[in-house]
Amino acid sequence: MADDSDAEGEEVAVPEGHPIVLFDGVCNLCVGSVQFLIERDPEARFRFAPLQSEVGERLVSDCGLDPETMDSVVLVDEGRCHVKSDAVIRIGRHLGGLYRALSVGRLLPRRARNVVYDFVAARRYGWFGKKDRCMMPTPELRSRFLAEGPGQADD
Repeated sequence: MADDSDAEGEEVAVPEGHPIVLFDGVCNLCVGSVQFLIERDPEARFRFAPLQSEVGERLVSDCGLDPETMDSVVLVDEGRCHVKSDAVIRIGRHLGGLYRALSVGRLLPRRARNVVYDFVAARRYGWFGKKDRCMMPTPELRSRFLAEGPGQADD
């Protein structure tokens, strides 16, 4: 993929060979899921960007999706875009081990899987809460993030 720019207008390299997880940067469940992935990805294969960032919006657009209405996890992997339960299953495949078992979910029809995904997604703020601002990666993790979310520039 080509270079992109973040909220400051600087060029952001979108790395080849790294699956990119686009997530809701203000959702506590989503941020917790990113932290879960980071802990289980010691080889640092995954890269991350909030959906609310310019690079996130651009990648969503490049996937042919509407950044204004996108509220699902998006996985950009090997030039293809995966959303909702397909993204979760593919992320599990990348993690390997026990998480690869999520691939069994592919045996269920996508429509049925996404009903469950949408049920949780529609209630995530009520169940897990919402932040006022996107998460800020620690200095040790900053290289794994393609962009910071809105309101997260260095203060």
